[in-house]
Amino acid sequence: MHLLQTTIQSIRQPDAAIHQAALQRLADQARPQGSLGVLESLSARLAAIAGSLDVRLQKKIIVTCAGDHGVVAEGVSLFPQEVTPLMVYNFVKGGASVSVLAAHAGAEVRVADLGVNCDFAPELPIFHKKIGKGTANFARQPAMSRDDAIRSIEAGIEIVNQLVQQESINMLGTGDMGIGNTTASSAVIAAFSGRAVRELTGRGTGIDDAMLAHKITVIEKALALHRPDPNDPLDILAKVGGFEIGGLAGLVIGAAAHGIPVVCDGLISTAGALIGCELAPMAKAYLFASHNSVETGHKYMLDRLGLAPLLDLQFRLGEGTGTAIAMHLLDAATRVLADIKTFAEVGINNAQQETC
Repeated sequence: MHLLQTTIQSIRQPDAAIHQAALQRLADQARPQGSLGVLESLSARLAAIAGSLDVRLQKKIIVTCAGDHGVVAEGVSLFPQEVTPLMVYNFVKGGASVSVLAAHAGAEVRVADLGVNCDFAPELPIFHKKIGKGTANFARQPAMSRDDAIRSIEAGIEIVNQLVQQESINMLGTGDMGIGNTTASSAVIAAFSGRAVRELTGRGTGIDDAMLAHKITVIEKALALHRPDPNDPLDILAKVGGFEIGGLAGLVIGAAAHGIPVVCDGLISTAGALIGCELAPMAKAYLFASHNSVETGHKYMLDRLGLAPLLDLQFRLGEGTGTAIAMHLLDAATRVLADIKTFAEVGINNAQQETC
């Protein structure tokens, strides 16, 4: 708990003076004010985080957190847990969807094992942060202990600390992998919001109507059994969350503590971000939502975080795929602020009256 507490306490607000200077430069640029819409507000936020009007996102890393879920024993997914380690190997080899999309965004993908039900070789080039071989079946018992919930978050913080110490990282992206993780994530937002589970639960791996109804029932019964405290993020994570969801929360908290912007992916990554920001509200200032997932609970997570998604591409894959696409926009936003000339820089003294 010491690492978690000290990391939260070290988070500071982005530079308000730089933010104001960025807004002024945007207003002075040789174009109609506000004409580049969301890119303008993004650029000002990134400038405030970096403490500079000329932000260079030269080192972008997406950390895909992997973990298995005991609740798959209830028949809530089309795929078995054996898929999770196979996908970890695919990420390492560069053959996954996020690997391809990240390469086009100039980003690197790193994998973190928070709780995969597999013994990976120590030399496998991943972050070896396993808390356990998958969570317990939260339909029957809490997913993990409170201590393990804290350990999973601190593992995410440790990953960020390692990246900062070893590499000059300018932007962190989050992604996920784990069979059963949409069930856990839907349970997380239901616990926080108190909304009906059926409003928040989607089809995950593509389950049919009967499986969806069963999935909803499983979550409802688990919430009734464990009664997670909506005012205690650690209680929610411990009772119905996942090891990788905790790791994702730690990534957000750790990035904020180091003054690094962090882009979250879809439902599962945002579940982690939500837990992270409930624990450390100041971390929201460093968080960007990449896209709006097809998974129905995602909207309510973003609403609670007060974030508007940058894209709506009907994604529901996870891995960090939405994060990779959004990084293109964030790169563009930095150039909007730094490179577009102001009226004064192009020699126009009065834009309203200047003529040929």
